[in-house]
Amino acid sequence: MTKILDVAQYIYDYYKEITGENIDEMKLHKLLYFCQREKLALLDEPMFKESFEGWIHGPVSVSTRSYYDSDSGINHQTDKLDDFDAYIVRNIVLQYGGYASWKLRDMSHKEVSWSKSRKGLLPGQRGSRTLDIEDIREDAQKVRPYDSLWDMYYDEFDDYEEE
Repeated sequence: MTKILDVAQYIYDYYKEITGENIDEMKLHKLLYFCQREKLALLDEPMFKESFEGWIHGPVSVSTRSYYDSDSGINHQTDKLDDFDAYIVRNIVLQYGGYASWKLRDMSHKEVSWSKSRKGLLPGQRGSRTLDIEDIREDAQKVRPYDSLWDMYYDEFDDYEEE
């Protein structure tokens, strides 16, 4: 299984490639969360086993946080992603990378998984409860997988219409 640090470095590199800028830490954490959610939506399996904590400003990967450097990405040995995970990550960066970090923060606050991890805490109160993977799986149910997946079925539908 892919490691979250591998995904974080891929996001960092791809974001820099398409924008010419280094990604800020808040945006990186939110994009990591959306990658996890998207893989659950598409294949009903997580992209990585590492978890997120429900912090004030949304889901945070503590392991990524400890290795993140704004000038170079992840200060740890990382491996290449497989083609499918890389495809998901690129799509997430293209879909959400243009949003401001605070907008992504607000979007993450609408996720069931983050809300449940914050249950009983005041809005500005620090928290470190882990987001449950089953709650992220619930969030994934509202995601509309890429329209390109529809293409697999389109030809069959088109043939049906002609009969």
